[in-house]
Formats: sequence, C-alpha cells, structure tokens
Amino acid sequence: MSYAKIASASGFSDINLIIIKATAPDDLPLHEKYIQHLLKLFSISPSTCHSFAISFTRRFGTTRCWRVALKCLILLHRLLRSVPGNSSLWTELLWTRSNALISLYPCHFKDDSSSCPVSYTNFVISYARLLDEALNCVALDCTNLEDQDLEQNEEAMDETFREKMKEMGQVLEMLPQLQSLIDRVMECYPVGVAAPSFIVQGAMKLIIRDSFVCYTKFRREIVAVLDNLLEMPYRNCIAAFNIYKKAAAQTNELYEFYEWCKAKGLCGMYEYPLVEPIPYIQIKALESFLSGMWQLT
Repeated sequence: MSYAKIASASGFSDINLIIIKATAPDDLPLHEKYIQHLLKLFSISPSTCHSFAISFTRRFGTTRCWRVALKCLILLHRLLRSVPGNSSLWTELLWTRSNALISLYPCHFKDDSSSCPVSYTNFVISYARLLDEALNCVALDCTNLEDQDLEQNEEAMDETFREKMKEMGQVLEMLPQLQSLIDRVMECYPVGVAAPSFIVQGAMKLIIRDSFVCYTKFRREIVAVLDNLLEMPYRNCIAAFNIYKKAAAQTNELYEFYEWCKAKGLCGMYEYPLVEPIPYIQIKALESFLSGMWQLT
C-alpha cells in the first residue's frame, strides 16, 4: 500500500525525495534500498518513470558537487541495468533528452566542491557520455524492431537465406555500437585525486563489468559475420572489414585498459575476459580477399 501511495498522483515529490537521499553529498556508496524502491515503483506504475526522469534531470542538471553528480549517474546506471530495453524508463529518458531537458553529452557539469575539481569533472563528463551512448544504442535497437515481411510465394530456402542475410545486416549495424560503447568505457579513466576515490572506484566496477558483456558479445558476433563473409553482399563485406580493422587497434587499447584496471584491483581477476589480439596478417589477408572479390564482381 505504501508503494501504491507513492505511485499515485502525489508521487512526484516522493520520488524526488528518494533521489535526493540516494545522491547525498557524502563519501558513502549508493544504498541498495533506494534502487529497489525505485524499481518497485516502476513495476507497480510505469507512469512513475516520467516523474523519475524529470526529477533526475533536475538533480543532475543543477548540482555542482561531484559526489552528487556521480551518485546520480551511478543510480541511473544501476536502474538501466535492471530494467528491460522496452521499459518506460528508457522511453522517458529519451524523451527528456530529445526535448533538451537533460544533456548527458555534451555534459555541462563543472565541479566546484573540491580543491582539485578538474579530475572529478572529467570523470563525471566521461561517465555521462557513456550512459548517453547507451541510450543511443537503445534508440537504434528500437528502430531495428520494424521488420519487413517477406513475400509469401518465396521458396523456403530463399526465405531462409534472406533472413540470414538480414540478420547479418542487423549485426553489422550493432557491432559499431558495441565498439563505440567500448571506446566510451576506455575514456572513463580516472586520474589524479579522482582515481583513489571510493565512489569513483565503485562506478568503475559498474563500467568495467558492462564492458565485459560488450566485448564478449562483439567477439561472438564478429566471428559469426566472418564465417558468413562468402555469402554476404560486397558492401556488407566492406563494412565487416572496416569493423574488423578497427577492432584490431581497439583490442590492443582494451588490453592495456584492463591491465590498468587489474593493477588497481577493480573487479576480480577471474572476471576479466580473455582479450584476443587480432594479428595484422589477418587484416591483410582479408583485405586481399576483398580486393579479389571486387575484381570478380
């Protein structure tokens, strides 16, 4: 009954109070109970997602304290990890962004609560950009849900082939999104006084663990694309080559980033995926293959 009351018409002030308490300007970690409170409200009444988006926008957009700003982002990150992609929360956040009520990128936050504000400001800005990139991925995924019907009179084999090629095309759209997310993760590199902060390290653990999922998914999908390269249209092959070529450089950077994270004791050593380098000879071989394909076509 108490949750139902908060989810009623007067619930905005209650949600605002939860956010203020969760993002108190202290060095304590974000308390789990606030996340569970909000998730419970979202499940009971999806309309409370709008109240949250407005209240979050106000709290994050007006603060000049790095602790408050960082806890806002951690709260948002935890919530986004806990709701499905079709949740009203994502929809409301995209709405606030499209109406210029919130700007995660470019982020205009500037800390004035510490003696060394630059380190904290840079980390908050990098983290906000990562979450903005995550919102972009959800927006693009929503547009990909609109499928075109195949013609009724096509033969089963042709239909299967077209579905497979369509799936490969969607994968080729998704892979650059994953690469972009990994780039944003590596930009969240705390330096100076921000690096040893307990709150910053807590945020880094969230960020790193999400990168594990992104990298593992990227490796699985790029292998599937390369296995189907002979059957794909030439332009899709070129797109796959460009993605793979970028991955060769990005993998080296990600390896160095993970080594730094390990040295700082962020996450357990067993959690890190094996980052497999892409030999230059593979890039050259694929380039020669595509050159031969172009001459044949």
